[in-house]
Amino acid sequence: MTTERVNPPELSPPTGFSHAVVATGSRVVFLAGQTALDAGGKVTGDSLPEQFETALGNLLTALRAAGGTPADLARVTVYATDVAAYRTHARQLGDVWRRLAGRDYPAMAVVEVVRLWDERALVELDGFAVLP
Repeated sequence: MTTERVNPPELSPPTGFSHAVVATGSRVVFLAGQTALDAGGKVTGDSLPEQFETALGNLLTALRAAGGTPADLARVTVYATDVAAYRTHARQLGDVWRRLAGRDYPAMAVVEVVRLWDERALVELDGFAVLP
């Protein structure tokens, strides 16, 4: 698989995401929404950064089980119950992303939602990857 991150100079410089990702490969992996659930099905962590780290870890675990790596991610959507809090913690969340997934950023969006399936969940991530 090959990916090309496209960030046109006419657009605002991206921070922690790519404006577009051109992916060429033979397998597409669609990743279900992941929250901060532990193996027992309980939400862990009280803060947004704690929950984000677990949710991203869960997303990457599913991706790896399907044969992919973080660099294969083409698109990730983040659903947050409080975008203002997400912005407040953006630096910490970026640090978590780089530590777990590296700097090959997918195309991304952050969407505020009223609530998630589990009422304790503050954040959920889903996406898709293109594998060779």
